[in-house]
Amino acid sequence: MTGAWGVVAAIVGSVLGAVALLGAGLFAARATKTAARMTAEAQRAAAEAAAEPAQRQADLAAFKEIRTGLERRIEQQDRRFDSLTSLVRAFSWYVSELCSQMRSNGIEPPAPPARVDEYNRTGV
Repeated sequence: MTGAWGVVAAIVGSVLGAVALLGAGLFAARATKTAARMTAEAQRAAAEAAAEPAQRQADLAAFKEIRTGLERRIEQQDRRFDSLTSLVRAFSWYVSELCSQMRSNGIEPPAPPARVDEYNRTGV
């Protein structure tokens, strides 16, 4: 029986070795798959991190362009506002002179519009 047990032991040993080898292969395959996924995630994160400074520079350039355009428009509006204010003052002086001439010749000028009267009273 020693010979038969030796054959059985060899067969059982071979089966256990094959099962162990299969288990090790499956473990290695799963570990390789996990490692590949982790590597892909790390590469994606690295690519995002590398792209971020360039995106920030592009955002900053766009912001500066928008800011410059808005500053230019504000300057134009300020110049226009100053010009219109000057025009209204000059016209007001002109109308005042005409009214003075009318009064000096005995003609009473018509009453100013309500908005002008309101401005003269409140300054707004």
